[in-house]
Amino acid sequence: MANILVVYYSSYGHIHEMALAASEGVQQVEGTEVKVVKVPEFEVTKKQMSQQDAYVKAQEAQADIPEVTLDDLKWADGIIWGIPTRYGMMPAQIKQLLDSAGGLWANGELEGKATAVITSSNTIHGGQESTAITTFVPLMHFGMIYVGVPYGENSEMMTDEGIGGSPYAASTVAGADGSRQPVDAEKTMASRLGVRVAKVAKALKGNL
Repeated sequence: MANILVVYYSSYGHIHEMALAASEGVQQVEGTEVKVVKVPEFEVTKKQMSQQDAYVKAQEAQADIPEVTLDDLKWADGIIWGIPTRYGMMPAQIKQLLDSAGGLWANGELEGKATAVITSSNTIHGGQESTAITTFVPLMHFGMIYVGVPYGENSEMMTDEGIGGSPYAASTVAGADGSRQPVDAEKTMASRLGVRVAKVAKALKGNL
């Protein structure tokens, strides 16, 4: 049995939807167990955003998702990270989680585990690829094995339409005002990434 963790942070629900799609993909792989957890919001951000209806509704939709713990990271044989773009990089909420995991790094607790990224941005050129690539750096410090999104499995990327997706990460475009939700093609790529991470994690488990 391979344990797959989908850990994400989502302000307006876009990454939440993509994380659920990835977990559905994991469930297609026999001999795996999947757990979906969220990175908690900063209290100061909750206060600042409490008057935005879209934010409040998105948080209510995620109310039943448990918050991530370091034990969840240790439990997992593979980890899929749902990371929205903030100025071309991961948001501070995700960075704080990684910074708090120094003990796991020191003990090599995440070494040899399959990992992948799902991301989002308001626009196509808003940092989807740079967020995935810069996230790669700390994951390598933890010794994880990065799983990409190959063109051969994701023909949806071969398009001139305004959708997410790159060889580095499954992704979605939220729209300039954040009102666009993930479309089927984007969720399909996230689901396939879930399948791919689950298969790689199963293959790696006990062999490193």
